Amino acid sequence: MSGLSDAPAPVYRDDIGEIGRKVDGLVAAADAAHGRLPQSVLASADQLSGRAVERLRLSGEHTIVALAGATGSGKSSLFNALTDLDLAGVGLRRPTTSWALACAWGPDGAQGLLEWMGIPPRHQVSRMSMLDRSSEDTKLDGLVLLDLPDHDSTEVSHHVEMDRLVQYADLIVWVLDPQKYADAAIHDRYLRPMAAYNDVSLVVLNQIDRIPYEQRGRAVEDVRRIVAAGGMTDVPVIGVSATRGDGIDDLRRELATRIRARASAKDRLDADIRAAAEQIAAVGGRSNVPGVTEADRDELDRALFDAVGGGQLAAAVGASSRRRAVRLTGWPLTRWIGGLRKDPLSELGIDVDHRELERSSLPDAIRPQRSAVETSVRVFVEKASVGLERPWRDSVRVAADSAVEGSQVADAVESAVASTRLSLRGAAWLHLVSALQWLLLATAVGGLGWWLLGRVGSWVGEGPVVSGFGPADGHPLSLVLGVVAAVAGVVIAVGARIASRFVARSQSARVERELRAALGQVSAELVVAPVDAELSAYERYRAGIVAALG
Repeated sequence: MSGLSDAPAPVYRDDIGEIGRKVDGLVAAADAAHGRLPQSVLASADQLSGRAVERLRLSGEHTIVALAGATGSGKSSLFNALTDLDLAGVGLRRPTTSWALACAWGPDGAQGLLEWMGIPPRHQVSRMSMLDRSSEDTKLDGLVLLDLPDHDSTEVSHHVEMDRLVQYADLIVWVLDPQKYADAAIHDRYLRPMAAYNDVSLVVLNQIDRIPYEQRGRAVEDVRRIVAAGGMTDVPVIGVSATRGDGIDDLRRELATRIRARASAKDRLDADIRAAAEQIAAVGGRSNVPGVTEADRDELDRALFDAVGGGQLAAAVGASSRRRAVRLTGWPLTRWIGGLRKDPLSELGIDVDHRELERSSLPDAIRPQRSAVETSVRVFVEKASVGLERPWRDSVRVAADSAVEGSQVADAVESAVASTRLSLRGAAWLHLVSALQWLLLATAVGGLGWWLLGRVGSWVGEGPVVSGFGPADGHPLSLVLGVVAAVAGVVIAVGARIASRFVARSQSARVERELRAALGQVSAELVVAPVDAELSAYERYRAGIVAALG
């Protein structure tokens, strides 16, 4: 559905910008709402948008005025009086009131309008060649006058034709008569529904010559009261007699004023657009909604993180990393003590030798709880739907539920957990420290062993068994070297134990960061993006409604 970007030069000159923006707004609102609001609600907007664009492209020099009324109201006589034509001369063209008859005044261009409205050529009359006896203030140049079928006809086709053509009229003249002006049929079926079209409506009380002169003013006021009670306030009511000519000049003058103002078509389009926009807004709403905030996204990510036991997994990786760091950097003679405690990852059911997860073998302790995942998504959707009317709330829910009910979110969450690296990486210094500890142990054992060997030799022999290690030696370097190596190993082990806490925190933070990033990508692609798309559609819809309502 296109707007007015490819339309020709403005028809209403200074006014086209306003009407064009309203039409574009209505089109944008209907486009955004398709598939989300009932088609029956959008049907009038779809029809109107095309009709409005066509009306803008056709002649702006004509005003379409439709005479509508009941059988016997004198519409045809009024049509005859306004056109100064004897319909008996065209009776063969229209032997009954089954079809509309059209008469065009003024400049060329009405042919396009009449074809657009579907008026057959045999039902068209041109006023161009007739002698115009009208005064300057009653000239009707630019008028396209329609005599519609009777609204109370028993023929269904008559109702259909009238309802169809009423939509095209820039100005509707409701013709009443003294006998039926209070008839509920015309008020309930037409006047009340047209209450929003005050600016493009006119009421004529025809056959006023049948009312005593002194009661005519009261009759006109009675009609005005009944019409206003139906919602059509401030609508002019003119009393006329089509057969005698009473009030005809007043009616001509009113029509001429509307034509000269060139505002009837614009006002009718404006009223149509407003009515269609209000009909849509009554179902879809027009309120400004907060939508999805950054806090809502963060809350969803936190909920998914909790649903997979992310905190527990990160803590277990940190504790396991510390345990491994202590075993790598501890004093080799005492490392076995740390192995007595079970690895925290093993307690979660993770193979500490492989530390590689697969979706099919995720331990129950870190397997995502699908119910918790679904609940977190639905909580997010409820927050995103705050302020939306039901059709839009439903569309947001459907967008998210399709991923939830299809297990896409749960499966993606499991894959995110399985892809998280649990192994201890980025700590090469631990292996260097481990190698140093073994070197220190070797040095300590060698030094102390060498010293002990010398001492034993001095005890069993007459002198030192090994040169440099006898009683005469004043500096037992091997002992000093062994003790220093042992003390250094213990000190390094203590320092490494303290450093292992930082290793544990670093690894725990890494796992949490990677898991949150993976889960954030899942939520962004499968939950936030579809919801954002629906909210963006609502914003386009709302902006269109606001523009259409002016």
